[in-house]
Amino acid sequence: MTEAWEATVEAQIRGAVQRGEFDDLPGMGKPIPGRGAPYDESWWIKSFLEREALPSDLLLPTPLQLRRRVEQVPDEVRDLPTEQAVRDFVGQLNAQIVAWLRNPDGPRVAVRPVNVDEVVRRWRAEHTAPRLASPATDRVTVVAPDRPRRAWWLPWRRRSR
Repeated sequence: MTEAWEATVEAQIRGAVQRGEFDDLPGMGKPIPGRGAPYDESWWIKSFLEREALPSDLLLPTPLQLRRRVEQVPDEVRDLPTEQAVRDFVGQLNAQIVAWLRNPDGPRVAVRPVNVDEVVRRWRAEHTAPRLASPATDRVTVVAPDRPRRAWWLPWRRRSR
């Protein structure tokens, strides 16, 4: 059976070559990209991600993707308009984390749900920062808080002595 199938495929390829369907294809006569020295086994994945404009985070295992999303929570919620939108965003992320914790796959990486109240408190502090009006320009400027903005979401890096 396989010989008959291979013969049929070969006959179709020969017919297409005779009709000229393979003439003037893009990249004809050029080397395959990524196949030069030094050899990179994942050249086709990298070129696909680049061609389709996809983030390289998609190649990470699930726990690392979740950890990266947890790290990006402050940046993600900064522009959300309401407290409920912040709670919904963190709730969806926590649902994904809990789903992964119930059925973990990939490398063993510590990923914990995000504290919704802490994220909302930080969001509220940023959005209700004291505003000072400049009398000369009538512009409103936001006074930045004194403490660093991102220290709160890395409690796993702090170690008690």
